[in-house]
Amino acid sequence: MKSAFRSAICTKLTFSFRSLNPIPHRSSLVLPPYYAAVYPGRPSPLTSMAGGESGSNAPTSPTVHTLEKQFEVFQHKLSDSGTLRERIRSVALEIESATRLMQSSLLLIHQSRPIPEVLEKANGQIVVLRGLFAKLAEIISEFPGQYYRYHGDWRSETQSVVSLLAFMHWLETESLLLHAEAEEKLGLKPSEFGLDIEDYLTGICFMSNDLPRYVVNQVTAGDYDCPRKVLKFLTDLHAAFRMLNLRNDFLRKKFDGMKYDLRRVEEVHYDVKIRGLATNGNATGEQVDGETS
Repeated sequence: MKSAFRSAICTKLTFSFRSLNPIPHRSSLVLPPYYAAVYPGRPSPLTSMAGGESGSNAPTSPTVHTLEKQFEVFQHKLSDSGTLRERIRSVALEIESATRLMQSSLLLIHQSRPIPEVLEKANGQIVVLRGLFAKLAEIISEFPGQYYRYHGDWRSETQSVVSLLAFMHWLETESLLLHAEAEEKLGLKPSEFGLDIEDYLTGICFMSNDLPRYVVNQVTAGDYDCPRKVLKFLTDLHAAFRMLNLRNDFLRKKFDGMKYDLRRVEEVHYDVKIRGLATNGNATGEQVDGETS
């Protein structure tokens, strides 16, 4: 009687202990007969989740090898792209350094220094820039068809260079530096490594920002004809830009800023005119310019 009671208690405790363990030992997992019949050769989902020995010994899926090969190719491409960007950025930094030297030389023009003297120092950096752009073109030539992929790495430096070249050209000729002339100064070949049109236009917009300050300093130094010349130039330039259907992007914002440069020059020109500081010959020229515009 007592032995039968003990056996019943032990059986009940053993059953209760097993029921409290929701995940039994992996060796006790048995594949249901219907699963093995429907999915022959496929491991049990429970065995895979448990990380059993049968899962570790299973052969690797061909899809895994395909993914590994694909991402190995991606790794090599990303590594090559990073190396190329470092080379481009190194040249871009040298271009930026040469641009700063050119800009510091041109700042002397606002101190009423003679134009030939100022341009002589600034022109010395053009040779340096030609060599740097040639080096940049050589790097890009190693990766045909990738010009616009990496174009952003030297875009801002190119725009600054165009701005300074255009300002220097205006000081010499009082006319606009054309796109082809800018490429020639930098030694660029459109068929291989040319000057992007938007970079050229943005650089021209940057150049117009320097003209109001130049006008004010020239009038202070006694050159009362300078506002008329700059006003005519900016008026023609602004009219030419209005022919373009610009999107609402960075270039459009810079073009919108050009009208404020034009307005500041107009104010200086108006002050010179009402004060009677312009000569009669200049006044006649102003009347002709007003009629033609």
